[in-house]
Amino acid sequence: MSDIKDQHPEKPIIIIERDDNVKSGASVKGEVSQSSGWRSWLRRILVGVAVVAALLAAVAGYKLWNYYYNIGVPISVSPKENIGKLKEPAKQEPSEVVMTSDTILGVALDFYAIHGLRASIQFEEPDTADTSVYLYCRSADHTPDGHYLGSLVAGGKVYQTDCSRLGYMAMTNDNMVIGVSRSDKVRSFVEEQGGSFFRQFILVSGGVIPSRFFLHGKVERRAIGRMGDTLYFIATHEKETLWDLADALREYGFTDAIYITGGSDYVFYRDRQGQRHDIGDSSLYPNKKWVGIIPWLVFKKAE
Repeated sequence: MSDIKDQHPEKPIIIIERDDNVKSGASVKGEVSQSSGWRSWLRRILVGVAVVAALLAAVAGYKLWNYYYNIGVPISVSPKENIGKLKEPAKQEPSEVVMTSDTILGVALDFYAIHGLRASIQFEEPDTADTSVYLYCRSADHTPDGHYLGSLVAGGKVYQTDCSRLGYMAMTNDNMVIGVSRSDKVRSFVEEQGGSFFRQFILVSGGVIPSRFFLHGKVERRAIGRMGDTLYFIATHEKETLWDLADALREYGFTDAIYITGGSDYVFYRDRQGQRHDIGDSSLYPNKKWVGIIPWLVFKKAE
């Protein structure tokens, strides 16, 4: 009995293990909440940046479209299509200029249909005895000191790059086209091919005339126009406003037409037999103003 009384009960040893690597639930919850908040804000910032970038791209795209295509008149032939025409084999037909006359909306006009000819820009006025020349006229405008107004390329050499005038004529590979565009793609192609190119004011584009013109008053007027695949040199009989000329060309059926300066200059054309016919006052030949500066548009018999 004494042995039993002398025994003391064992005290239980309670061991509490604690993993210091495991954080309390409250702490984990707080950090998860904080991390989620940052991710939420980051997503919002990224979405905002994407929206702003999309708006800027849309504005830039509209401005680009507005600059190149929203020019107030329809474009009947795109630069790409005109480049395609310049690449095609030249049409084989007899070399001649066919002259006709008509009066449209009170405007008396002479039309010179161009067939079987190749065009280029040169700075020497053609000789009246040169039987290879079937027609010539002015092309780009210039200042008295020889600064050209509107892009000008002659024989592949660039004399001016200026898109302020939206009508153009391009010549290379024995082909020639006219068109309307602010794009420089056609000029660049012509330059690469060693051809010629100039810009002038629009008279008719896609069968529509511009809402306003930058030349006023009545003077003798000239133009280059297109009906179908045929180009025409056009001259008025009398002094006309640019609006009246453009309206008459539209009414007559020209799809596109661009202005040609020098309405009172002497020039000539040849018929199929090679006979020369004067246009204007022959006493004004040769043109003694701006010799070597005037860029002449010359149509010669295709070789």
